[in-house]
Amino acid sequence: MAIRNLRYGDDEILTKRAREIEVIDDKLKTLAQDMLDTMHKYEGVGLAGPQVGILKRIIVIDLYEENTQYVLINPVIKKAKGEQIVDEGCLSFPNQYGKVKRPKVVVVEALDLNGKKVKVEGKDLLAQALSHEIDHLNGEVFIHKVEEGTLETVTEQQREERKQERRNEK
Repeated sequence: MAIRNLRYGDDEILTKRAREIEVIDDKLKTLAQDMLDTMHKYEGVGLAGPQVGILKRIIVIDLYEENTQYVLINPVIKKAKGEQIVDEGCLSFPNQYGKVKRPKVVVVEALDLNGKKVKVEGKDLLAQALSHEIDHLNGEVFIHKVEEGTLETVTEQQREERKQERRNEK
């Protein structure tokens, strides 16, 4: 498939609300695969339509473990409980990280690529990723949710070291 161009920083598309998807067709399935390929190329955990310049309510997530890859269309958080403070970054804000308060558990309803209604219960990292990506669909970006005083910009070398640490944790 194809690697899509990422949208960065102050690109106004990142602050716009994405539109509901009404038709699931081959074009949308190609977009979903392109988003997965793009996310994998940049070693991200999740990616939302607006991050590749598409104002549609689609997200992809991969926790890089068996059976933890998701393509969700029109996702909605139905339940959220608990709280966790997490270190967070974003492919649209490379080299920036900060502490963000996210739910510990979320229940999300969405459609899959076959148009079937699915329910995903996410805990810990999956809850964080679902919340982060659904925020993108609503025009919200993580740097606006970072706890005061925790946003940091890292060098490319520090970023690579963080990636290596994540790989070693697996």
